[in-house]
Amino acid sequence: MNASKLLSGLVAAVIFLALVGSGANGQGFAELGTKADGFAVPKPGVPLAFPADHGAHPDYRIEWWYLTANLKGEDGKAYGAQWTLFRSALAPGRREGWSSPQIWMGHAAITTGDRQFVAERLSRDGIDQSGVTAAPFAAWIDDWRMQLRSLPDDAATQSSVNLSAMSVNATGKDFSYQLSLDAVGPVVAQGQQGYSVKSPAGQASYYYSQPFYAVTGSIMLPTGEVKVTGNAWLDHEWSSQPLAADQTGWDWFSLHLQSGEKLMGFRLRDSGNGFTSATWIAADGTASPMMPGDLTMTPTRTTVVDGRDIPTAWHLELPKRKFDVVTTPLNPQAWMKTRFEYWEGPISFEGTHRGIGYLEMTGYK
Repeated sequence: MNASKLLSGLVAAVIFLALVGSGANGQGFAELGTKADGFAVPKPGVPLAFPADHGAHPDYRIEWWYLTANLKGEDGKAYGAQWTLFRSALAPGRREGWSSPQIWMGHAAITTGDRQFVAERLSRDGIDQSGVTAAPFAAWIDDWRMQLRSLPDDAATQSSVNLSAMSVNATGKDFSYQLSLDAVGPVVAQGQQGYSVKSPAGQASYYYSQPFYAVTGSIMLPTGEVKVTGNAWLDHEWSSQPLAADQTGWDWFSLHLQSGEKLMGFRLRDSGNGFTSATWIAADGTASPMMPGDLTMTPTRTTVVDGRDIPTAWHLELPKRKFDVVTTPLNPQAWMKTRFEYWEGPISFEGTHRGIGYLEMTGYK
């Protein structure tokens, strides 16, 4: 890293920490329950527009592009990969150069059965060190990139809408990966046509997924290169107050069923029973949003991870779809040791349905 990038990264770290605080003072995980004063807020009935909404929304306080991949190596082992770009804002809007109020953070990880490799990047906006463009889609921070691959003109428009042909790479201490992503289904709006409610008080985000990626590529570990294939899921979400003040974190699942169907489900933890939401996605991409409370999520096993009690195995029930499964983590110690620490890793599940997926859990102390 050259001196200018090092300086901008240090400045970004200071500002980012000042912006979101420690997350320990009752405003939810990473202070995502902070009031949205001055920022735009999601409203129901606003249709998502592609490819424009694949890009950044600087009038909103927080945004992320989040890729998780369940991988199988040519060595027969299971792996997981994560690539995430976060945008946070000191104030609405974007300006060129150092006056821009937008801050960027990237996370990348590889999970094996006994190791969790993690890397983090921070940067300023306005100096081309990081950012997102909508068409053709590209998201980057330093040399990490997730972007649309070059396509003939007659295929480029549809691919831009559905993010159909992508490449992604990242490098960290002792690991790297290069993956190609090819979607075999459409982009899916979560919640009510992309308006995803997060609490009884009405906190919400705009949220959609591309859950239909087939993956090929390679990962590099201290033991050498491994060719991999698998499935991936991309989430894009933006809001200005995604949590209520009493919500301390979330437990989020993205599941690939062997039938070709998908399930997204989450629980926002609060002082009561929590707030759950789910979307059942047919193999053709048809989305059926569930009502709050339809999905029941019950921890079945707790693991001590970095000194915390973390629920690493779960019983998930969705009676409306006759769905009743128990999940198992690939690596119970899949801890993201980043500035805002959380658990993130690949899982498998069995019961009425079988398959693979990813679990993310935040706000555990």
